[in-house]
This record gives sequence, structure tokens and C-alpha cells, in this order.
Amino acid sequence: MSNPKIFVFAPNDESGDNHPRLESFGCELILGDANWHTPQGNNEEEMLRFAKGTHALMGTSIRSSPITRGILEASSELRIVAKCTVGTDDIDVDAATELGILVTHGPTESNCYGVAEGTVAMILNRLKKLNERDASVKAGNWRDPALMGRYLGARSTDGYRGLTLGIIGLGRIGARVAQLFQPWGMRVIANDPFIENERFEQKGAEKVEIDYLLQNSDIVTLHCTHNRTTNKFMNAERFAKMKSSALFINTSRGGNVDEHALAEALSKDVIGGAAIDAFADEPLSMDSPLRDVGDKILMSAHMVASNIESGLGPGYRWATQAVLEALDGKVPNNVFNPEVIEKWKQRFGGVRSLPSNHAVEPHPGFGPTDP
Repeated sequence: MSNPKIFVFAPNDESGDNHPRLESFGCELILGDANWHTPQGNNEEEMLRFAKGTHALMGTSIRSSPITRGILEASSELRIVAKCTVGTDDIDVDAATELGILVTHGPTESNCYGVAEGTVAMILNRLKKLNERDASVKAGNWRDPALMGRYLGARSTDGYRGLTLGIIGLGRIGARVAQLFQPWGMRVIANDPFIENERFEQKGAEKVEIDYLLQNSDIVTLHCTHNRTTNKFMNAERFAKMKSSALFINTSRGGNVDEHALAEALSKDVIGGAAIDAFADEPLSMDSPLRDVGDKILMSAHMVASNIESGLGPGYRWATQAVLEALDGKVPNNVFNPEVIEKWKQRFGGVRSLPSNHAVEPHPGFGPTDP
């Protein structure tokens, strides 16, 4: 039996433990090129050469050089594409499903919960105008009345009803955001057509239609995956339905937002402000209209999940585990495209391609958990 080949298209083994673990099972690693992360790059031809004859692909985000159908078809032995991030929008998941290839992702607590915490931080920053207050004091000013903040929760003393938080997408991250805001006494409403009613109740969110959410929320925060249905989900029409004082937050995927429509909505005071962590093309281009709206927007360089002793590390371990289990003929427990599983079992179920004799033991705690 020849050693299985793993094409690590976007390496990030910060701990230094995962690549040696794969090699200890007899795997041959082919490491990708960091230059493939260059925005608007076209590296498919080079990646095709790396992918030929491989049994697994794995890595972090590589949206500027996505895993295309052509790359997936480069090896008839390809069993799995394992991402260490939550998102899989840099993979042609439909093609992988059609070809009988597993796609796994890494919705670890450190990743999902980190995004939720970052979302809360962005919301508080914008409601309290912390950046502007800091700049004002440093410029020699004091208590600028234009920098009044907003009180979040309801007050029983004077009948103030508080702000309404609208969550689009009540998956792991959206649900965690709802939980984190529960003690604030805010009204939380949410829209997610793919979530059962019981989950809304469990997470303390009122289920509403999308138009009602947009029209009645003081904060709209977006937490859905990026696919054909959600591409530019937040567009000019939907921004126009929001309150003129409302905040818009996006810590999901940049492709979910029409950035030109957002810039126009901010510049024309259609909405009150925004905070964005992810962009359609990254790094953000210097001519992006979002750079021209000043303090109306708070921007972060896709770092909301980047936290010390957290970030991609746990997800990279998940991806490593998923690859080993797939090469051992087993289905990992973090499959993103579960509809492919039966087809995959017909091709690879129980068929071991690892030359090493020692078994691949499941790691306790690995796999998606519901917050």
C-alpha cells in the first residue's frame, strides 16, 4: 500500500503537532504556497498539479484561490476536504457532494464563541461610540454632546423599553450572541428558516419574518453561511427597510453583503452605522467605498475569531482528526455536506488507506457542539 497523500492547501499548524501526527500514520504531506492567499489570484493550474493523486485536502481559508471542481476532480482517490474554519465558501461543496467527497469544517467553541464575543464587542463599541470618544478626548475636547451613547436594556423605573436585537441566522454563533445578550434585558428577535421553533425558545429569541426583523430592530447582526442563496443577502432593498438609526453588524462572510449598497446606505443616512469584520475580497481594497464613510463604520480585518490560545488551532486539530478518520474508512462527526455520506460509504466506507497499523482513536470533545 502506497502512502496516502494529503495536499495541505493553506497550512497553519501553529502548534507544530498536527503535521507530525499525520506523518506518524504514514501520510505524505504536500504543503501549499502562502502566495495563493493573494487577493484575486488565479492559482488553479498550480493547485491542480499539487492535488493530483491525493487522498485528502485540508487547510484554513483560501477564498482568493478556492477549491474548484477542477481541483476536486484532480484525484479519483480524494476522500475529504477538511477545513479548520467554520466557513466552507472557498470550496465548491456542490461539486464535492456530486463527486462523493466529504467536506468537513471546524465550528469549535473557540472559533464560534470567539466570533459571538467579537460581535457583542462591536455592538457595544458602536452603541457607546467608544472610538469617537477616545479621539475626542485625545484631541483636547471634553464631553461632546454629539457622542451620547445608547442604553441597551429595558428600564422599569421610567418605562424605557430598551433596544431590539435582530439576529439573522440562529446557528451556533447567532444563538451564542442571543445568549450573551440575555442579561441585558433586551428584546431579541431572530430569523432562520432552517431552524426548528424549539431552538428559538431555547435561545430566548422570538421567531419573526425577515422583513419584520429589519423594520423593528435597532441592531441587525448577520450570522448565516455564504452560498448562492445568501450572496449579497443584505442589499439596497433590505437596508432601506431598516430603521434610520439602526446598526448593521456583519461577522459572517463578506459575500453576504452588497458592500457598495452598504456604503451608500451609510453615506445617505439610510441606516445609522455599521461594524464589519469580513469582506467580499480580502484584504480590503484601497478604493473600497467603505473607506469613505468615516466613523459611520467600524472595520476589522477578518479577525473576530482571532484570540490568544484560541483561533484556528483547535479547528486545525479537528481537520487533522477528520482526515485521519476518513483515511481510516470512517465518517467524521463534523461533516458539512451530510447528504453525501451514503454515497461516500459506498466508495470508501470501511476501506483503510493508512499504512500504519495503529488505530485512529476518536478524540473526546471533537465535533460540533451546540452552544
